Amino acid sequence: MIGSMRTVRLGIKSLALHKLRSALTTLGILFGVSSVVAMLAVGEGASAEALERIKAMGSTNILVRSQKPPTTEASSSQSSWAAVVYGLEYTDAQRMRETLPCAELVVGVRHHDAASLRVGSHWMNTTIIGTTPDYLRIVNMQVEEGRWLTQVDDDRVRNVIVLGANAAQALFPLEDPLGQSVEVSAGSSESDRYTVVGVLEYLGRQSGSVGPSLDSCAFIPMKTSRRRFGDTREQRSAGSRSREHVELNEIKLKLTSIEDVEPTAAVLRTMLEIERNEDLNAEGDVQIEVPLELLREAEASKRIFNIVLGSIAVISLLVGGIGIMNVMLATVTERTREIGIRRALGAKRRHIVSQFLVETVVLSAIGGITGVGLGLVIPELIEALGQQRTIVRLDHVLLAFGISAAVGVAFGLYPAWRAAAMDPVEALRHE
Repeated sequence: MIGSMRTVRLGIKSLALHKLRSALTTLGILFGVSSVVAMLAVGEGASAEALERIKAMGSTNILVRSQKPPTTEASSSQSSWAAVVYGLEYTDAQRMRETLPCAELVVGVRHHDAASLRVGSHWMNTTIIGTTPDYLRIVNMQVEEGRWLTQVDDDRVRNVIVLGANAAQALFPLEDPLGQSVEVSAGSSESDRYTVVGVLEYLGRQSGSVGPSLDSCAFIPMKTSRRRFGDTREQRSAGSRSREHVELNEIKLKLTSIEDVEPTAAVLRTMLEIERNEDLNAEGDVQIEVPLELLREAEASKRIFNIVLGSIAVISLLVGGIGIMNVMLATVTERTREIGIRRALGAKRRHIVSQFLVETVVLSAIGGITGVGLGLVIPELIEALGQQRTIVRLDHVLLAFGISAAVGVAFGLYPAWRAAAMDPVEALRHE
């Protein structure tokens, strides 16, 4: 034990004689370790955000979306005032309820993107979502104040509205929104007044992989949406105008179990292709999205992404290790006479090996510890300046530090062995 401590002190003392060279030698390990920690933290944060968005869509859910088909010669030759009809219909939702026994819930959704809300001097542009009472159960949302839309609201076509957290804050910064009146307009329709019956909890996420932030949306009953705004939307741009007729932007299905998701998705795809006499994969007017499949793909991509990032960072560590080996080989040449004197005084080869290994391990350990510290700071700066989420995992930190220590030992073995293999007599003759 005493001999080991003496070897460590001797190694540190030798490094201290050349402070600048030792500091520069550790930079390769320092930047390698910090890049491992920081790059994996950025990759983990980006992957976590993607996985959270997909999980928010529901692992037992299937999403069927309307999408505008590509413009054809026939459609382009039509009058600009003729409405382009495409997408899901109300009868599609009813047919899914009747023919898919595994579907626990089937909810239609209608988006009115060109909408505005106004309360006195406060106003905001937002998306009005027309839907049914079951919508809340599919998207796993909670009401913070008041209540959600009811079947009575829908049946009686009431002018009631539920606000997302951000929408409530923007329109009623100092007041309780419940029971208040909001002026609502969408597209070319005339404005109308709606009574606020509820405010949702803050979610901090979108409605799915695409779409608006639910915190900034407002929700009204489906029948109210259809009667007040209709199914045809007019768009004006650069002196031209177009009309689109879409009954439902989306149909959300919640199934009873995960095992039913993929078989039901296959049946649903076949059913829609037969009804529309078109291949949904060939840019039809309906798109089926299965969050469970997206989740599996995202998890596989995450693993590949981490492997790629880790490989790049490990290469930088290897470069740092080569730098340590190069410096230690030069050190062995400089200290040839010292090695000969130690061997002449009775030092064994293992003592020489231990001395030089201690020096390389100390260099890599200092670089590793400093690199870990820098690697923990960089993700914080990225979050603060770049608004990019990062996640630092303990196993990534330990992996980076462990690799730096292993690099120190691996790349220090050859210089240490070369020093120990010197002939003492030849070493003493070295000038």
